[in-house]
Amino acid sequence: MADELRARIRSGALQPGQRMPTQAQLAHEFGVERGAVRRALRILQGERLLANVSKGSPATVAADPAGPLTGPEAPPLPTTVALAPRIAAAFAAEHVEIDAVCLTSVSLTLAIGEPLRQIHAGRLKPAKVDVRVLLPSRDIDLAFPVPVEGHGDDWVHERWLAMRNAQGQVLRHNLLALRATHGIDVHVTFRALPFTPPVKLYLLNGAEALFAYYTLTRREAEFDHEHLEMYDAQGTRSMLFSFRQGPGLRDTTFVEQSHLWFNALWETISSELVLTS
Repeated sequence: MADELRARIRSGALQPGQRMPTQAQLAHEFGVERGAVRRALRILQGERLLANVSKGSPATVAADPAGPLTGPEAPPLPTTVALAPRIAAAFAAEHVEIDAVCLTSVSLTLAIGEPLRQIHAGRLKPAKVDVRVLLPSRDIDLAFPVPVEGHGDDWVHERWLAMRNAQGQVLRHNLLALRATHGIDVHVTFRALPFTPPVKLYLLNGAEALFAYYTLTRREAEFDHEHLEMYDAQGTRSMLFSFRQGPGLRDTTFVEQSHLWFNALWETISSELVLTS
């Protein structure tokens, strides 16, 4: 529901300053309870797309929905909330450039869905898309995910590897399909890191950096009909901090240094990555 309303705002179907439908109307349209409506509206309010969200009068579209806050004034938001609108905004450029360092690329694959929907709807039409992704090598001992007691090391590693490969293949397939469907010049490249990244980083069009820590949690998974405890990171829930080039020295320097760091890894110690088991 938040994805659909976000798309309507960014496409101009809902104009800045326009009153939204009432919560009752939205609940009826989407076939959900009002609690779900309020959660969706709060997500969009957190992205600075809506204002005056309350239980009373209908919310209104923000005065500048095309430009949600980035930089030092932007509040950190969960990856599932923050990444998709920033990726969609990046796809408004003629030449889209996305660099990412992550554990499995699941968040990036999910976030790419938003601009893909807008491209297929005719709201976006970039001429060229270049995506580079750094992921951990299959041949290393991962720092995480790992079993707590050491039992099931191979299973945990194979489970992570299957997810890394599957998400990467979906990401590459969905982006490369734009060549045939829309004539967009698309290039998607993966390389392997010899270490487990403790953070995730997304660099957008050379001007914006989104950064989050992987925070480990202890959780259970079923292995060989037994419950296995493991240390793992919930990457989709990581809080993203936004930095953008501009007049502020803090943000500009962070974005520049992040690009230098990414390019150094890409050009030196990373290696070819093949997304197969």
